[in-house]
Amino acid sequence: MKCKEIRELMPDLAAGLGTADTEMETHIQNCGACAGELEEFRKTMALLDEWTAPEPSPYFDTRLRARLREEMASPAHNWLSWFRKPALAVSLAVLMVLSISLIRTDREAHPVGKMATVAVEPGTAVGDLQALDKNNEIYSDFDLLDDLQVQKDVSANP
Repeated sequence: MKCKEIRELMPDLAAGLGTADTEMETHIQNCGACAGELEEFRKTMALLDEWTAPEPSPYFDTRLRARLREEMASPAHNWLSWFRKPALAVSLAVLMVLSISLIRTDREAHPVGKMATVAVEPGTAVGDLQALDKNNEIYSDFDLLDDLQVQKDVSANP
């Protein structure tokens, strides 16, 4: 057997819940690590056998019964008790949405970092890029016109 398999069975062996077969006994006699670990388990189990649980307070039962009577006598929660937490969550969500929308509209009303536009001569790289940016919708429709021309050519020449 392997050490890993022996280690899984060691708590039961140390507590006396199981018995070791010949193969396990041979392994434990030949393997010093497993023998030491089994001995440690046995010492731990012996200490646990000596341990006694502390006695509960003599007034524990009396206080428990009194607490149960108080809980039974308290009025049942009304319909608002389950409604409060979701209502609070919804109101906070609405508050967040409103604050975000106010911040966005404030930014649009007072733009930060707008730079003055400088006139750029046409024919330069910057001028061409600005022209493409301004006329984006017009240039995107050219592809549509090209597709229509191709369809007319195909239908005219069957």
